Amino acid sequence: MSSILNIRHDWSIEEIQGIYHTPLLELVYQAATVHRNFHNSLEVQVCTLLSVKTGGCPEDCSYCGQAARYHTGIKVKSLMSRDEVIQIATRAKEAGSSRFCMAAAWREVRDNRDFDTILDMVTGVNELGMEVCCTLGMLTESQAQKLQQAGLYAYNHNLDTSREKYEEIISTRTYDDRLNTINHVRKAGISVCSGGIIGLGETHEDRIRMLHTLSTLPVHPESVPVNALARVKGTPLENMPKTDAWEMIRMIATARILMPASIVRLSAGRAEMSGEEQSWCFMAGANSIFTSESEELLVTPNPGISQDRELFSLLGLKPMQRINNLEKEAVYDLNK
Repeated sequence: MSSILNIRHDWSIEEIQGIYHTPLLELVYQAATVHRNFHNSLEVQVCTLLSVKTGGCPEDCSYCGQAARYHTGIKVKSLMSRDEVIQIATRAKEAGSSRFCMAAAWREVRDNRDFDTILDMVTGVNELGMEVCCTLGMLTESQAQKLQQAGLYAYNHNLDTSREKYEEIISTRTYDDRLNTINHVRKAGISVCSGGIIGLGETHEDRIRMLHTLSTLPVHPESVPVNALARVKGTPLENMPKTDAWEMIRMIATARILMPASIVRLSAGRAEMSGEEQSWCFMAGANSIFTSESEELLVTPNPGISQDRELFSLLGLKPMQRINNLEKEAVYDLNK
């Protein structure tokens, strides 16, 4: 056990295989022990994710309802205004979120008026005292630096799956493109949010290899989202089977052991999980969720605030308070 209580960046594939295939109850026990050595096990970071530009993306990600080439029925929406976003972020903070994430369905950031508007949004949300995160597609070094100067706290850019599986899921962006963007974000001094999706038809070995890539980066991602495939009608993966909750629990537990100081986020797929299944995820080391006043996570279902309040109350969990630059964030009162 003592060997897994250290932060390491030299994990081997064989070591990760051994952890991943540990009998589940023992795996959860080990992950819970690691979690308690690095985090307050009763605190969960509450985040809000907003689609500031929806649909019309030129990429061909097989899971994504926002790809223009698929007929998903999702309404394309142009970039929101700064004022509208700040109003939503303010409500999110009042509801208890300490991190506000803005997503735009772009392949890459372009240096134009839309990017200038994003920079204004970042500055505005940062002034609210929230951790502000963006996911905008690929970035250059200079664009990452501009986001950092505007006050960006974190940038999300998921690997999605293993390098070996990747080309079956996406052809319009390479695996190295993703790693390059992560490097640009890191160089700019922005924290990295990067994880993946299970349920894409990948093997256990693919999951292990993706975790190997993440856990052997020179610096672990500060946030590691673990997503279950949201099966969007009209996408190539719409008929994939529902991801088994025990697979999510195994993935979360393994990520927790490999990257002990990171926030491990239980992300997409919660809407199809029972309270009991989500509870196992928290036991296994998940300590972040997305919540939503609209009960959507971008364009897929997500539990609402009232459901999360009930679950937190039942489990005795409380929202993580962000303390950054000596600013103490509002508490998400899940008991009211």
